[in-house]
Amino acid sequence: MTQDLETPASLSEQFASIIHLEDKLRIREFLNNQNISDVAELVDEFDEYASQIIGNMSTHRAASVFKILEVSVQKQVIQELPPLKSAELLNELPADDRTSFLEELPNEVVKELIKTLDPEERRITLSLLGYPEGSVGRLMTPDYITVNIDWNMTQVLDHIREVGRESETIDVIYVVNDKGEFVDDVRIRDVIMTSPDKIVSDIIDFRYIALHVNDDQEVANQTFKMNNRVALPVLDDNKLLLGIVTIDDVLWVANEEFSEDMQRIGGTEALDEPYLEMPIFKLFQKRIVWMVVLFIGEMLTASAMGYFEDEIAKAVVLALFVPLIISSGGNSGSQASTLIIQAMAVGEITIADWWRVLKREIISGLLLGTVLGIIGFIRVVAWSQFFPEVYGIHYVQLGAAVGISLMGVVLWGTISGSMLPIFLKRAGADPAVSSAPFVATLVDVTGLIIYFSVAYLFLQGLLL
Repeated sequence: MTQDLETPASLSEQFASIIHLEDKLRIREFLNNQNISDVAELVDEFDEYASQIIGNMSTHRAASVFKILEVSVQKQVIQELPPLKSAELLNELPADDRTSFLEELPNEVVKELIKTLDPEERRITLSLLGYPEGSVGRLMTPDYITVNIDWNMTQVLDHIREVGRESETIDVIYVVNDKGEFVDDVRIRDVIMTSPDKIVSDIIDFRYIALHVNDDQEVANQTFKMNNRVALPVLDDNKLLLGIVTIDDVLWVANEEFSEDMQRIGGTEALDEPYLEMPIFKLFQKRIVWMVVLFIGEMLTASAMGYFEDEIAKAVVLALFVPLIISSGGNSGSQASTLIIQAMAVGEITIADWWRVLKREIISGLLLGTVLGIIGFIRVVAWSQFFPEVYGIHYVQLGAAVGISLMGVVLWGTISGSMLPIFLKRAGADPAVSSAPFVATLVDVTGLIIYFSVAYLFLQGLLL
């Protein structure tokens, strides 16, 4: 006879069963025994208890959870926590994570929160906030290990044991000279595997990769990608070591940059809050600007149609193919624009590659346009065999006009979509603003001009 086994309660069920008991000791013990990522998932699931979850954890573990939460949840937690607990939490946060959080808040709120920091943490935070927004200086942490170039391995290891617990990472040790100038970095494994009597200068090669404190955060992202590092030193103009940037911070920035680019590609301003957290009116403000710009651009389509009004009046059949022509051009332009923006974002192409890109897109545009043009021509001719009254006796010339127009419009769309992001980047603008809707609007207008011009050449003296 078998005995039924009870299914173990999930983490969510366990938490739900104790949160209502208001037994702080039991809640604290439960939370402190879970993985940091699991607690973060509990915060997401039980967002109404976010501040209680953070408030009932040990300060160190609470900071580890807090720094991986969404900004909107972080704001809620700081607002709901008692002042003493929020001060402990902010002081415990790594300097770079604290700076990232504070820069999302209004200035008056930042001023009040900075007052709650310990003097040393306040000095570090103000220093980081003093660097330009979006710069490497905002990302760096002062929690790293430095050793002197003249130390031996015994001194290095003793120093690591002494200060290593406070460091962001001990995988890499940073070497400076007596003036505090950065010399090189060395991996911890090299220190461990080297004879104790050797000095630091014996195991370094003076070849290093570093970031400048005023570099854009995208530069840091690209540097990490190309060099497979977990951390990089940050220097000033005098080669003084100011801090380090770790891979986790760069990945966070890369995720934010990716989200912003995707939103801009969709034809809207980047959202600075989660979609469901953003007030409707603010969301409206983010979207209306581009909607108006694109609407005004589409007005030019009506102007182009008006310019060819006589041709349309003489051959109404031409109007039947307008949606086909402009959608094909818009689609090809949107494809090219999205591909180039994505390639630029991951560093696959640069401004200097514009000629190579142009040659490839001309070939692609001709191939794509030829295929669509042939399909368009066959469509007109085949349809005329069954419904001869629709396109009239000059259906072959009409089909040729549609086919050649498709080739021209698709070619123009690929060229416009691929070159516009590069031109904007060259001008110092964000390539993502040449979004798919913007390119589509541009190609709509020019596509009509191409279509009616080609139709006039083929049908002059016949329908026109």
